Amino acid sequence: MKLHIVILLVSLSLIGCNDKTADAGDYAFIGGEIVNPNNDYIMLYNPKAESDTLHLDQHNRFSFKVKDLTPGIYTFTHGGEYQMLLLEVNDSIMFRLNTVDFDESLVYTGLGAKKNNFLIKTFLDNEIDNKKLTKYCQMEPEDFMKHVDSSMFSRIQELDKFIQHKSPSDLFIKIAKTSINYNYYANKEIYPFGYYGNNKLIHFKDLPEGFYDFRNEVDYNMEDLNEFYVYNRFLFSHFNNLALEKYYSVNGHDTAFDRESLAYNLGKLDLIDSLIVQKKIKNYLLKHTARDFIIHSLDKEEIDSILSSYTSKCTNSEDKSEIVQLVASIEKLQTGYNVPNVAVVNYNGKTTDLHSIISRPTVIYFWSSNFKMNYRNSHSKVKKLKAKYPTIDFIAINVNDDDEMYWKKTLEKFNFPTENEYQFKEPTKAHNSLVVNSVSKVIIVNKNMTIIDANTNMFTSKFEEHLKKLNK
Repeated sequence: MKLHIVILLVSLSLIGCNDKTADAGDYAFIGGEIVNPNNDYIMLYNPKAESDTLHLDQHNRFSFKVKDLTPGIYTFTHGGEYQMLLLEVNDSIMFRLNTVDFDESLVYTGLGAKKNNFLIKTFLDNEIDNKKLTKYCQMEPEDFMKHVDSSMFSRIQELDKFIQHKSPSDLFIKIAKTSINYNYYANKEIYPFGYYGNNKLIHFKDLPEGFYDFRNEVDYNMEDLNEFYVYNRFLFSHFNNLALEKYYSVNGHDTAFDRESLAYNLGKLDLIDSLIVQKKIKNYLLKHTARDFIIHSLDKEEIDSILSSYTSKCTNSEDKSEIVQLVASIEKLQTGYNVPNVAVVNYNGKTTDLHSIISRPTVIYFWSSNFKMNYRNSHSKVKKLKAKYPTIDFIAINVNDDDEMYWKKTLEKFNFPTENEYQFKEPTKAHNSLVVNSVSKVIIVNKNMTIIDANTNMFTSKFEEHLKKLNK
């Protein structure tokens, strides 16, 4: 690995020496190597959400000069995985990662590496804690407070030592503190949902005095961190919690909490609108709150109520059009309608369409090469279902929007049958038409392509009830 690092660092330095436009504006260099690549490129997104495609060479390496640099958090994606790095003026950073263990294998080297390795360590520490949150939520409130307070204090101490020895920029300090503090804030917002459960959530009001004191430190309008996962995770958790007041003002104290209730979600939209000033952050939260409700609701009047509230608050015309189109697509996926026709490509590269491959009662399920547990479980389940329900066809559609290489590689690696395996010809259009919001989604149709259920899950008991009726 050391040899790879030396070669890449030399390559980056040569690019810097030979580039005569280096003084034309602020810039930084980024380079690296992808081990076991899923495709032949990396997507790099700047703080303005503008993207560049970085192609891998024959050795799976890349180098790139970021011109007219906007200092801040950059996101790179590869094969459905993503990670962040902080780029500042004159940074020259390279990394090497293995897609088999994407986050854990990632190490930065070069000028600007130390701050990014600190941020990655913080990310991994947060991830470990968050995976244990369900267990932590079984603690009594006082014990939970002591645990998360101690964890946060320890991490702040680590950050203080880093600042003392490395003298990083104010931007780094802001990002690092946000990563630590807002993960702590989010876990405290999530706690009452885990501790009390839906049936006793009314008792969230009985949490110890001072439990939410951290809210005095919250900044709803950090525009420069609007794409930061930790910050957004907190905001969603926070408004989920704040909306409980509205929910229990409408419902009785003995009412079980219903996350999909109209009053609760209208309350969230109102709170987001009233508390957030920064438009990009507000529009992002509004869109995802409205979208989540609309996707899971079966009540047209309630969907219309959410849509009306959302469109009156959102100031982004593209977002509004997207949600309006979502509602229109869902209306076409109601039971009794014909499933929308979309173009698909089979394993051999032949383009056809969904209607052409449906001749019997059919289960349409989706999978992504990026979710290993899901695609292994779903294909294993379908193998058993095929034997149990021989008069029903099962069509698998891979939803990856990149090239077909990794799709076929996955099928071959796990020896999945390639018959009835497809990819979307036009992924974005197909996702919108079929409202593919999750790889767990399953659509069931009869032999006439009439929808029986457009939003089920093959791992629920209700799923096989449909199959028993169709298997005749």
